[in-house]
Amino acid sequence: MAKIFITRKIPEAGIKKLAEKYEVKVNPQDRVLSKEELIAALENHGYGAVLCLLTDKIDDNVLAAAGKQCRIFANYAVGFDNIDLVAAKKRGIMITNTPGVLTDTVAEHTFTLMLAISHRIAEADKFTKAGKYESWAPMLLLGNDLSGKIVGIVGLGRIGSRVAHHAVKGFGARVIYHDLQRNEKFEKEFSAEYRKKLEDLLKEADYVSLHVPLLPATRHLLNAERLKLMKPTAYLINTSRGSVIDEKALVEALRAKIIKGAALDVFENEPALAEGLAQLDNVILTPHIASATEETRAKMAELAADNIIAALEGQTPPNLVDA
Repeated sequence: MAKIFITRKIPEAGIKKLAEKYEVKVNPQDRVLSKEELIAALENHGYGAVLCLLTDKIDDNVLAAAGKQCRIFANYAVGFDNIDLVAAKKRGIMITNTPGVLTDTVAEHTFTLMLAISHRIAEADKFTKAGKYESWAPMLLLGNDLSGKIVGIVGLGRIGSRVAHHAVKGFGARVIYHDLQRNEKFEKEFSAEYRKKLEDLLKEADYVSLHVPLLPATRHLLNAERLKLMKPTAYLINTSRGSVIDEKALVEALRAKIIKGAALDVFENEPALAEGLAQLDNVILTPHIASATEETRAKMAELAADNIIAALEGQTPPNLVDA
């Protein structure tokens, strides 16, 4: 019977599916293992598969520790920038992810952040709980409408497309988008407009929503220079990867009112925040929970399990990542 190691407790649905076929060991400590701890947990244990998390840094040393019998590292995430894909390919280890099942949930969270920052929900909550609310006032905590505004989508993958759907169908917004490839079918369905240059999108959008993977080309995609191109009335939303934004530059842009506000679910050096970010009123911060619903996290666990089962049964996993 093959043995499987899970680097941290995940929803029971995935563990149960694996335990029906294999011997499963789950890290008993509900925290991220250090690289040294992860190597020690894998070495000489004969695991045929490892179910890892985005917070696990899987480099060649970790892959080597898993041993030659290990066939797959199944990432419990859509992204896989935590894994050295080239090293895995050289060792003949398959890498998989969990796309699709969290599209709706992340899109919902993106809109939660859009509405919360533009309607000043966090500020209003803090204001009311502090006992400062004395009476209705015509100028109290004025925010901005989303309906009818221009929503700029950066990265038209599954999630970016779903955000566009909600923007157009739910709020009557106008969508512009930037991606490496133009999608004329999408444009026709949502009356959307393509912007080949990111700079053009930034100049026009009232809301800029980031949905790109973290690659060398997208690291600090939003830097000080590009932030200055945005409208002073615009909002920036990020549910992709923290390092897509130069966080220090964002703090300065928010302080200087170069943009009106930002809402972030991911951070450049998680869990640490750039100095001063948490003290700003014109920013909303959530702790990387865009996919955190009971339904979606359970589906992710089952999909990761399906990837492992396919690999161990000699089949191609449904969500194989190509280096």
